[in-house]
Amino acid sequence: MAAKYRAPIFQLMDREIDIDWYYGHQIDDIKEMDSSLLKRVSKLRRSNILGPIYWQHGVVSLINRSEYNIFLILGDLFSLSTWTLLLKRNLFYRDKKIYLWSHGWYGREGRIKRWLKKKFFGLADGTFLYGNYAKEIAIQQGNNPDKLWVIHNSLDYATHIKLRETLLPSDIYKDHFNNSDPTLVFIGRLTRVKHLDMVIQAVHDLKLKGKNYNVVFVGDGEERKNLEKLAVETNVNVWFYGGCYDDAQTAQLIYDADLCVSPGNVGLTAMHSMVFGTPVLTHSNFANQMPEFEAIIDGVTGSFFEEGSVDSLSRAIVKWFDGHKDRNLTRELCFKEIDSSWTPKFQLDCLNKYIY
Repeated sequence: MAAKYRAPIFQLMDREIDIDWYYGHQIDDIKEMDSSLLKRVSKLRRSNILGPIYWQHGVVSLINRSEYNIFLILGDLFSLSTWTLLLKRNLFYRDKKIYLWSHGWYGREGRIKRWLKKKFFGLADGTFLYGNYAKEIAIQQGNNPDKLWVIHNSLDYATHIKLRETLLPSDIYKDHFNNSDPTLVFIGRLTRVKHLDMVIQAVHDLKLKGKNYNVVFVGDGEERKNLEKLAVETNVNVWFYGGCYDDAQTAQLIYDADLCVSPGNVGLTAMHSMVFGTPVLTHSNFANQMPEFEAIIDGVTGSFFEEGSVDSLSRAIVKWFDGHKDRNLTRELCFKEIDSSWTPKFQLDCLNKYIY
């Protein structure tokens, strides 16, 4: 499917490249982009076969069409139609090129999955990966480094930059909490997998040591009631802001916070936070992370703690604030990281460099 967050890069590709789009329908609760934003779109039917294994109808026959010389495919190991397309190309259409775009390697694959991935990605002319960590894992497992390129990820950068240019520090947190303590923010769905109870527990433990912090959760989810109960029990200052669909307000909330804390995997939250100048703290078990953790330069645009350890999280919070007194400098460093490597333009330049 074409995820909504990919709309900016897909629209840029649509403007700059002569391209036809083929994708499936919405999967689970992932938001789908508006297909009318692209010029030539065809939607393909998907049939589930067994567990995560599926077939996307109409894909394999595209290799027969004379007007198509280059294919760029989201590289899903469980798509049998992609496997078949790759095999058919290698047998009968060697003059055509196929590139994959994928997370690729996590670092926690077992022996069978490592073997399958080596075969799968080896059938393509090259693979665009979200991060350097995945590339390093792939190389360690014997994959060809000359066919692996880091494309990173991106959000709606153009809109975010326009918002960023309007931002100035406000007293939104000082007014709400009636104090000037540092504010920790999390933005996203309040789900169990995010381990947000760790934030409250860590702040509680620090409060007992005389170090005070405010906590803001921007979003809703099934864990909200449990977190609200925990906040009352621990007497921690937590603002459950709720879901926010006003981009300007969300930008201000992030900009005014001092540190984004994501105890579970961080994903796109890292980019969303840093584009508005707020550093990110998340866990250091990269095999269980999403690729966007790479935007976090330890000690510069954020930091890491030991996965699952409230004590480690507490110490990391204190260490960050002890070592970073210049909030404006931190904002600028976060801006620089996103602006340099996590934009649709960066991704398009990567595609143009290696495909053509």
